[in-house]
Amino acid sequence: MHFKILTLLASGLLLAACGVGDKNTTYERGQIGQQGQLFTGKIISMTQVDIAGTSENGGLAGAVVGGALGGVGGSAIGGGKGSALMAIGGAAIGALAGAAAGSAAEQAATSDTAYEFFVRKDETGRMISVVQTNELGLQPGDNVILIENKGVTRIRKKY
Repeated sequence: MHFKILTLLASGLLLAACGVGDKNTTYERGQIGQQGQLFTGKIISMTQVDIAGTSENGGLAGAVVGGALGGVGGSAIGGGKGSALMAIGGAAIGALAGAAAGSAAEQAATSDTAYEFFVRKDETGRMISVVQTNELGLQPGDNVILIENKGVTRIRKKY
């Protein structure tokens, strides 16, 4: 019974830790309705780059799940006298191991591949670099629109 509850808890926490990936076509709610400046340009070249994973939560989900599993395991091992002490020790060890595992899992889940695009702006002839994902299938030679908003630039195909 305890195992089923802990499995459901672990699944929920891990799913909550996995959000929508950072994609070029994904906007945050606060960006809706914000005005950006538009420029035109041409992609001169592009290079694939690796995006390092993050551990923003510091393995919190792993620590919670590890602590719960360690507590149940410690209590089962203690079985009677000293089971409370074993549960506390198991929870502490489980939390530490879970935090390390959770942090590593979060880093692996949030690492990605993107592209660094070198674009020549039509208006100025100035070259700029933009790193973003490429679900739009952009290629060197494409005429593009650059959307600049609060220090963030996105590239879209020019229609």
